[in-house]
Amino acid sequence: MPRIRVEPLGIEVEAPYGETVMNAVCAQGYFWPIGCDKAGECTNCAMEVISGIGRLSNMGRYERENLIRQRGRQTLEDPRLRLACQAHVEGDVVVHKQGVIPN
Repeated sequence: MPRIRVEPLGIEVEAPYGETVMNAVCAQGYFWPIGCDKAGECTNCAMEVISGIGRLSNMGRYERENLIRQRGRQTLEDPRLRLACQAHVEGDVVVHKQGVIPN
């Protein structure tokens, strides 16, 4: 089963293949800061992928459009910026997200 490490909290959780990063982490009892219904609209769940970018699903049109709408076209210049509610786990990854805390 793929593993997700979340920095700076330093936690590591197992994630079912194909689950979103956010849902996998929240299912293990952690809070991931968001401002919408995990729909990719607010972009508050944005994370930096430290390693394993190729072990996440490709960015879809909806995720791309919402990042541009909320944060500007320049955000697409950094492929490490992904929405945790839209990025599906396909292997081990390490991500950075401030505000992730135990529930």
